[in-house]
Amino acid sequence: MIFRFGDFELDDRAYELRKNGRPCHTEPLIFDLIAYLLRTNGRVVSRDDIVEHVWDGRFVSDATISGGIKSARQALGDSGEQQRYIRTIRGRGFQFVAGVEAEEQVPPAGASNIQVKVATEPAKPLTAEPSEATSAAPSIAVLPIRLLTPSERYGALGDALSHDVIIELARLHWLHVINRGSTFAFRDEQTELSQVAQVLGARYVLSGTMTLHGETSVVTVELSETSGMRIVWADRFEQPVNELLQLKGTIAARIVRAVETRIQSAEVIAAGRIPTDCLDAWSAYHRGLWHMFRFTQADNAASAEFFNRAIGADPQFARAHAALSFTHFQNAFLNFSNDRAEDLKQARVLSERALAIDPFDPFVNLTMGRTNWISGDLEAAVPWLERSIELSPNYAFAIYNRALIGVLQGEGDVSAAQADRAMSLSPIDPLSYAMLSTRGMAHMVKGEFQEATRWAKRAIQVPNAHFQIFVIAAVAYECAGDRETANTCVAKLRERHASFRPEEFFKAFPFEGSGFRKTVSQAFKRLGLT
Repeated sequence: MIFRFGDFELDDRAYELRKNGRPCHTEPLIFDLIAYLLRTNGRVVSRDDIVEHVWDGRFVSDATISGGIKSARQALGDSGEQQRYIRTIRGRGFQFVAGVEAEEQVPPAGASNIQVKVATEPAKPLTAEPSEATSAAPSIAVLPIRLLTPSERYGALGDALSHDVIIELARLHWLHVINRGSTFAFRDEQTELSQVAQVLGARYVLSGTMTLHGETSVVTVELSETSGMRIVWADRFEQPVNELLQLKGTIAARIVRAVETRIQSAEVIAAGRIPTDCLDAWSAYHRGLWHMFRFTQADNAASAEFFNRAIGADPQFARAHAALSFTHFQNAFLNFSNDRAEDLKQARVLSERALAIDPFDPFVNLTMGRTNWISGDLEAAVPWLERSIELSPNYAFAIYNRALIGVLQGEGDVSAAQADRAMSLSPIDPLSYAMLSTRGMAHMVKGEFQEATRWAKRAIQVPNAHFQIFVIAAVAYECAGDRETANTCVAKLRERHASFRPEEFFKAFPFEGSGFRKTVSQAFKRLGLT
């Protein structure tokens, strides 16, 4: 059958969804769900009907079905607010409401194919539930870590570690974490990822084992993406057996941070494969993230377009509003626009809008903190960053930002420790240059410029380091008495921003301590940066 509706056609023989003739990326389970709804001829189907026909009668939670409906709407550019194609009927189920034309190839013996077309009228409006967001988050199932070495003392430690990971991942509002009651049913070592994906509707699965070798324990974990059945990330953690109980939380934190980074990276890559005119809110958001972290004026503008597109598809997508606020922060921080006052205003308006939608999202709270920072109000920035960390204690991005605010307030030792923690939690972070540079500035505010150059050197070696990182390095080397390397940093700065002026640095970094500000100003003069 080929089903045509709106700008779309679904070809179940080719297993392909197309928009205006161009293929749209669709996960197999979501394709089957859309195909089933198209075959219902506009009648209302219950959740049990969907389970029977799409999940083949296997047990799935209501949350999994709701997630499938959201993803189906995303694939069609629909939303819970608009419900142009899939309507939610309160207390009854779901209904495909657009007009559909179905074409069937019928090959009778000895005859050429005959096309049979059946048209259906759009379903009449029925009372629908309140809107459902189209920005369906990726889902992850954390399976119990299996203990391969029999041990009476440590027999339950694998379950405890997996449970800690589930709790910490649940703090990430953008990630749908399937509850322990469902995932811990998969204890059999013969369980296949495809089965977990089908039953739980999980896009990612985290699995692992624990072995005890004498006085040493080894935990191995794998993060797999289920649609392609590929390993996204794997690692092993080795520690003394007698320290397992004390280190359980530490191992869980390292796993969570790695999972967060790798899934976001995988989602960005997946979004890059989707044709631009088929992007849903979630994919547009991640396409924007890819551009945003390149830190060029053109990429920042491109990211703003994608975030606006995500908001257009889902006005209640809090992170898209926060990310759009971040682009205005970038404009002010890196001097990308000629209207800094307007960028400061938009950064605040958008971060406040995101906060109104989801006050418990760590990224949203972080964005509020950065908005106050770039406006020069460091004292007001601190509570938002600390709240972000409270909501997600292992959120490296928030911990690094708190360290930077501390540096601007003249805190050296505390900020250095916070920067170290951020880097330990996210050693391959796309903002590693900023963490390294912050670590260096923690020494600079204490007058330890020779030590600061060690960190500045590492920061400027990161490929995507922006011009402010070279400014900091130039000051560190100049104050340490290395004029030659300082001049090299100035040359690199000029390559990235030929018209740099010292006031740009002080607007981006509003140091509260007048003593250090004077030190930096004098270094600028000696280097000819006036």
